[in-house]
Amino acid sequence: MASINLIEAFQEFKDAENIDRPTMMKVVEDVFKTLLRKKYGSDENFDVIVNAEKGDLEIIRRRMIVEDGEVIDPLAEVGYTDAVKIEPDFEVGEELYEEVDMVDFGRRAILAAKQTLASRISDLKKNVLIKKYGDRIGEIISAEVYQVWKKEVLLLDEEGNELILPKSEQIPQDYFKKGENIRAVVERVDLKNNTPVIILSRTSPTFLAKLLEIEVPEIFDGLIAIKKIVRDPGERAKVAVESYDDRIDPVGACVGMKGSRIHGIVRELKNENIDVINFTTNIQLLIQRSLTPAKISYMELDNDKKHAEVYLKADQVSLAIGRRGVNIKLACELTGYEIDVFREDEEVVDEFDIDLDEFSDEIEPWVIDEFKRIGCDTARSILNLTAEELERRTDLEKETIGEVRRILQEEFDREE
Repeated sequence: MASINLIEAFQEFKDAENIDRPTMMKVVEDVFKTLLRKKYGSDENFDVIVNAEKGDLEIIRRRMIVEDGEVIDPLAEVGYTDAVKIEPDFEVGEELYEEVDMVDFGRRAILAAKQTLASRISDLKKNVLIKKYGDRIGEIISAEVYQVWKKEVLLLDEEGNELILPKSEQIPQDYFKKGENIRAVVERVDLKNNTPVIILSRTSPTFLAKLLEIEVPEIFDGLIAIKKIVRDPGERAKVAVESYDDRIDPVGACVGMKGSRIHGIVRELKNENIDVINFTTNIQLLIQRSLTPAKISYMELDNDKKHAEVYLKADQVSLAIGRRGVNIKLACELTGYEIDVFREDEEVVDEFDIDLDEFSDEIEPWVIDEFKRIGCDTARSILNLTAEELERRTDLEKETIGEVRRILQEEFDREE
C-alpha cells in the first residue's frame, strides 16, 4: 500500500505534545518533503497530501510524458513506454500522476523521519508555550498545585503545562497543598537549558492590580485608573487611584459598600492591609494621603532633593511609621520622596513605637479595646507599665496581659 497511516505511526507525538492537528500535519508534510529532497534531489514534482481527518499521507509524483529518448529531466519527465506500463491509456503530452510507495524510502529513512518529527514537535511545543504565556504576562491565571518544594511550587495549567511559583514570589503566609487551585499572575517566561520556564508571582503589584480589576468594574471599564501600587507582601499595600468621571469616588468604588469589594482581595492576599488613596499631582497632599492612617499636622518639602519632613502629634507617630516601619517605607515608594517623621515639638522621633491596631492579627480586638480604654493605644505605652498596674487598671486576666506583653516585646526585639 502506497500510503502510511500517521495516526498510528505518529500518535505518540500528537498525544504527548498537545498540538492541534493542522499544525501537526504541516510539520509531517515538511518532514516528508525533506525526505524527498534527500532521495530525489528535489521535491518540486512531488505533492505531499496529508488527510487531517484520517491522518493518512500520500505522496504523488508528477511527470510529463514525452517521446522515448527525449527525456531530459528524469524528475519532471517520463518516456512514453514507461508511462504506458503504469496506465495503457496515456499519451505523449499528458501528465502522469504516480503514487510513491513508502517502502521506496526504506526503513532507515522512515525511522529518521520519526526522529526528525520528534525534534520538530519538541521545538514547536516550546514555541507554542513561549507565545501562549509571553502574550499573557501580567494576567491572572488559576493553576493546580502539583508539587510543593522548599524553594518553589510546581503547578499545572488546564493543558498540563508546568508552571513555577518560586518562594520569592509567594506571600510569606502562603501555604499550599497538592491538588488545590491557586491564583497568581504570569510574571515572566525564562529559558533554562533551551526549555521555557513559566514564572508566576503572588507578590507582584500587578497581581493586586489585576485582583482590583476583577473586583471593581469601574477599573475594568477604564473609569478609574490605578496610578501606582506599592506592596510589602502579606503585610501592607498602598494603591493610588484616580477617577476619570467626576461622579465616581475612586476610593469608595474600590473599597465597596462596607468594604465588600476589598475584603475578598484582602483574604486572597492573606490579610494584607490595603490602603486605597486618591491620587493627586499635589505632592504635599499625596504625601499626606500616603501616610494613611496617620494624620499629619504640617510638613516641610524640598522638591529639589525630593525630601519631606513631616510633623505629627505624638499619638500619630507610631501610625505613620507602622509596624516594622512598613507604612512609612511604602509611603516613600509611592510618592518618590524620602520622608522623615518628627513630633510637633520638632524633636526627632528616635524611640520607635507601634500602634496597637497593628497587632490585630495576633491580639484579639476586644483585648486591644480594653487597653485603649485606659489610654494605652501603642506598644510602648503598655510595656512602660508593669503587669501589676495593667491588671489593676483593666478587666484582663494576668495570663492575657502576660501574653500581650510577650508579643509586643518580641516585636521590639526583632526591630533591634
